[in-house]
Amino acid sequence: QVQLMESGGGLVQPGGSLRLTCQASGNTDRITFMGWYRQAPGNERELLAHIRGIGITWYAPSVRGRFAISRDNSKNTLYLQMNSLKPEDTAVYYCNFLDHGEYWGPGTQVTVSS
Repeated sequence: QVQLMESGGGLVQPGGSLRLTCQASGNTDRITFMGWYRQAPGNERELLAHIRGIGITWYAPSVRGRFAISRDNSKNTLYLQMNSLKPEDTAVYYCNFLDHGEYWGPGTQVTVSS
């Protein structure tokens, strides 16, 4: 079993930056996928970025060039650096890990507003 906890959300002005952290605990030895999703009110949960294997990354077009996913395996931690934030980035952000099961954190709220 793997437990996940996101942190780092908050209120930021348009154009600002935030860094989200996903702290994992439990048996992470067989994790093959680490990703960040978000869900805005009335919308489906959206995959934003993922990292797998030796560090291969993928980004959704909506965040490519603004967001960066990274990990620190020694700390069992996943990060999402978010720059040039826009009001439409407002959502609850979730991390997601996969091995033979699927694990989610409770989410962290990001609000982009002036």
